[in-house]
Amino acid sequence: MFSLSGKTVVVTGGGRGIGRGIARAMAQAGADVVITGRSLAPLEETAAELRALGADVAVVPADIMSFDGIAEVVAAALALGGRSYIDCWVNNAGSASPGDVGPLIDMDERQWDAVVDLNLKWTFFAAQAAARTMTRGGSIINISSRSGSQPCPMTGNYGAAKAGVENLTATMAVEWGHLGIRVNAIAPGVVLTESSSSMTSESRRRRQIETVPLRRLGEVDDVGPLAVYFASDESSWTSGTVVQVTGGSRIPVGVLTYLYKANRDAEAREAAGG
Repeated sequence: MFSLSGKTVVVTGGGRGIGRGIARAMAQAGADVVITGRSLAPLEETAAELRALGADVAVVPADIMSFDGIAEVVAAALALGGRSYIDCWVNNAGSASPGDVGPLIDMDERQWDAVVDLNLKWTFFAAQAAARTMTRGGSIINISSRSGSQPCPMTGNYGAAKAGVENLTATMAVEWGHLGIRVNAIAPGVVLTESSSSMTSESRRRRQIETVPLRRLGEVDDVGPLAVYFASDESSWTSGTVVQVTGGSRIPVGVLTYLYKANRDAEAREAAGG
């Protein structure tokens, strides 16, 4: 069950974090894996791990935010599988750097475009390119975020982009269903990765854990098994869904943090007679 033997899977942003965990899970399930990203070193490290698991791997250092980059990844996937189609494409590439987020009232066009283009625009065009190869059906998996379904103070452009990804997932599932293409999304909560674990203070981490019924933050290996299910034949009647992987959390800790600060700022202004 959930075997991916004989399938070719593409994972964008596959060198680090959740992408690396998904690529590892796909390889463990028997898939041949194409991993892509901008930096070669982490891709090579991930590839070595996947090859040790017995997978055939193609490494494609490419800019997924360009049609040329997407075409390069598609070509590598077709070559790896030796066929004219791709079985599964995982749109994992996406982020929001600290310099690209902030209060909505101060946000400029560059910040907006940097986040929305990466997380929404190029997610769509990558999915479109993958779908055009899926002449025998296939699976597209979009990595969203809990931020796509809740308020995101200080990261509003990221939340809006991920909300768009979830709507787009449902629409693509409807438009492409008659082609045998399934489109689903995974929306992780707070998952510890190489970047988030170093950026998150201990006090903030404790506040986050207090909002999670399962009493821990996510790990990259919590996401991969669900991606394997969506890639497998066992999900042949599952499409247009968004599954949250959050440890049961329903409380947006970012809202609590923001409101606490906003209330303290308001009290300080009132005390100063402002």
